[in-house]
Amino acid sequence: MKWSINSWQDFPIKQFPEYSDKAKLLETEKELAKRPPLVFAEEVRRLRRRLAFVAEGKSFLLQGGDCAESFLEHNANNIRDSFKVILQMAAVLTFGSSLPVVKIGRFAGQYSKPRSSPVEVIDGVELPSYKGDMINDMAFDKVSREP
Repeated sequence: MKWSINSWQDFPIKQFPEYSDKAKLLETEKELAKRPPLVFAEEVRRLRRRLAFVAEGKSFLLQGGDCAESFLEHNANNIRDSFKVILQMAAVLTFGSSLPVVKIGRFAGQYSKPRSSPVEVIDGVELPSYKGDMINDMAFDKVSREP
């Protein structure tokens, strides 16, 4: 199968939230499609070249970021501090390995998470699982858990 902008739609969706308002979902997808890209083509090409050096053992890859993120905890200070840690780690790795370090920050990419079960049960109440701030809210009530 050749990749295309919509090729992901040919695969089964195993962790997709059930949206009750399909029209709003479609409207949101159309709005996002109008927006500029988050990453530009030349940035992707540059990263691919640098990752090729990593694969050849000519560079070291360092990826850093949180496993899960919430909108409330994500702010300029936290991002700056995480970025500083990655730079400090890269300096140590560069010194220790004598290789260039390809640094990748994983920020604002963990707002949705897969879950092993589509539902949670607390005190006999069953609601959709919390799937991350981008999908629903952590509060355990019907409105908050609606994607």
